[in-house]
Amino acid sequence: MAAITSELGQAQFMQLLIAQLKNQDPMDPVSQEDSIAQLAQFSTLEGIEKLNANFSSFMKLQQLSEGASLVGKNVEWLDEDGVRQQGVVDSISVKEGDLQLKIDGKDIPIDNVTSILNG
Repeated sequence: MAAITSELGQAQFMQLLIAQLKNQDPMDPVSQEDSIAQLAQFSTLEGIEKLNANFSSFMKLQQLSEGASLVGKNVEWLDEDGVRQQGVVDSISVKEGDLQLKIDGKDIPIDNVTSILNG
């Protein structure tokens, strides 16, 4: 039996399964247990992929919520030269999957923020 990978979709998996059944040795057929195990493996893989997609969406929402809580706050960050800067967060955005804070017209990656300052 061929290994199931995440690249295989359900239709491709079924095509592979049918091809395996058509081409199996009649004197040494694939056992029912092996077929069931392969189906279970595919179902598990499909479930994990859905869980990963949901978790990724949750993490993006969590990151946006954290970023939104910084709007109007005075923060300190390191610029591209490693120099400490301060400013008030005007807004947030997501660019190429990364949360950016808009401070004084500049996009600052949230990973560069070192502290949240009072007032």
